Amino acid sequence: MSDRPPNIRHYAALAATVRHGTLSRAARAVNLTQPALTQAISGLEGTLGATLFERGPSGMSPTEAALLLAPRAEAAIELIGSPRVTGTQVRAFLSVVRAGSYAAASEATGISPASLHRAVADLSVALGQRLLDRHGRSLVLTPAGERRARAFGLAMAELRAGLAEVAAWQGKAGGRIVIGAMPLSRARWLPETIRRFSGAYPGIDISVHEGSHAELAGPLRDGEIDLMLGALREDAVASDLDQEAVFEDRPALVVRAGHPLLESAEPGAAMLGYPWLLPSRETPLRRYWEAMIRALGRNVPHVGIECGSVMTIRQLLLSSDAITLLSPDQVSVELEAGILAARPTPVPVTRTIGISTRPSWRPTAAQAAFVQMLREAGVAVAN
Repeated sequence: MSDRPPNIRHYAALAATVRHGTLSRAARAVNLTQPALTQAISGLEGTLGATLFERGPSGMSPTEAALLLAPRAEAAIELIGSPRVTGTQVRAFLSVVRAGSYAAASEATGISPASLHRAVADLSVALGQRLLDRHGRSLVLTPAGERRARAFGLAMAELRAGLAEVAAWQGKAGGRIVIGAMPLSRARWLPETIRRFSGAYPGIDISVHEGSHAELAGPLRDGEIDLMLGALREDAVASDLDQEAVFEDRPALVVRAGHPLLESAEPGAAMLGYPWLLPSRETPLRRYWEAMIRALGRNVPHVGIECGSVMTIRQLLLSSDAITLLSPDQVSVELEAGILAARPTPVPVTRTIGISTRPSWRPTAAQAAFVQMLREAGVAVAN
């Protein structure tokens, strides 16, 4: 979030004026006087450094900047859901929710705990809902708080996107793309896309949040990240997300250099005699591994060490006879150096890698360009 909270009344005035075309009708729609509405629009124009309306005898004609921003403002106002909510309250609430406490939110934002507490309390009064409960020293969202936190996060994402679109129309550098990156995407696909995108759009910032699907799906749904990259899900966990397949990955058996499995004539049988290093059972890769073992007509062996960190797995492989199932791209440096080796799986294993987004997501031009470059880089990676 920006240092200055958004003035929600200003955005409501913009959206109403674009929708109704005259100051009088817009003022009635948002329960403001015409002077207050005019002041709100002027305040937003000052913030943006752009003219939003051409005043004429027939009414208020929106400029291109207003037409870019108004749909985002409309969506944000609908998500916020109450004309009594202020940007200060929204910022305070989201800061506390994401930090987990008033003290941590204060440290992150530079706003005093007392001010944050007062803003959140005022927000609860404005909405007529209890948003947070205290359990000992911990803060816990109520069901209403969970719904509001997601809606407010999405509202702020809409406003950020609208401001980025206006800045691009003005020819100003600006905007930010926030990416949730699961392990495989970080090997070649995402770095190559960032390299291409940064060359074409040097004024757009990129922020990469690393994590598992479980760690990233929530922030994606809440509007904290724009898109998530990695292995696509086929279960209900991702049923409320849009998923786009980009390329197929073919994991291989990865071991240390000189491992006996590399010389085995029957790797399907021999591999079951060694310890395995694999991610948790909730991950697609683990399920693919289990399906591979069953396809060989064998019982799935016990996995003594579960780990999703490629760095940790690499070190364990180097010092043992353990085996893992990984994309060769994830350990390409080690394979090229000859300290690790890969062998094809005895039963073909493939997983679909792609892009996950919110169904309601409307990318900015820069975000859409990044997604297109992801598609192009995915073809290169697959080949």
